[in-house]
Amino acid sequence: MAMKKRIDGNRMNLKDEVVSINRVTKVVKGGKNMSFAALVIVGDPAEGVVGYGSGKAKEVPQAIRKGIEAAKKNLLKVNLTGYTIPHVALGHYGSGEVLLKPAPEGTGVIAGKTVRAVMTACGVQNVLTKSLGSANPHNVIKATFDALSQLRDRAEVAALRGKSVDEL
Repeated sequence: MAMKKRIDGNRMNLKDEVVSINRVTKVVKGGKNMSFAALVIVGDPAEGVVGYGSGKAKEVPQAIRKGIEAAKKNLLKVNLTGYTIPHVALGHYGSGEVLLKPAPEGTGVIAGKTVRAVMTACGVQNVLTKSLGSANPHNVIKATFDALSQLRDRAEVAALRGKSVDEL
């Protein structure tokens, strides 16, 4: 399997969006310890780059900051055709499945809250999506990233088949 090329997030104009914040309570001998877990999406719509990360801390702003830093280390370049995806893709993670379908110009992003955050962050403007199975935001985001990593453009498929783009 080929090595994934690392993308430097510091040189890009990344926008962040908080998908979910979860309050976690741990019961200990002296009482209850409260902390927060934040799930964050970062992306550059102009470059077609998106990433996700999770951060945990005693306060919400610190958890969000940690999530953003984790997301910058986990960036993915998405193959797009114009403002939509090149073909249908089905991503799996755990019991979560996400179906992505290309859509014509003017359709918009037809998606739930979690998948919409990923699609808008990577610059997709027209797509049809359906979340199948788990509604857990962590599983849905990871299934969406699995589907996005399956996307191939025409030049990449032609190179794999040993043909020119015109022959496809």
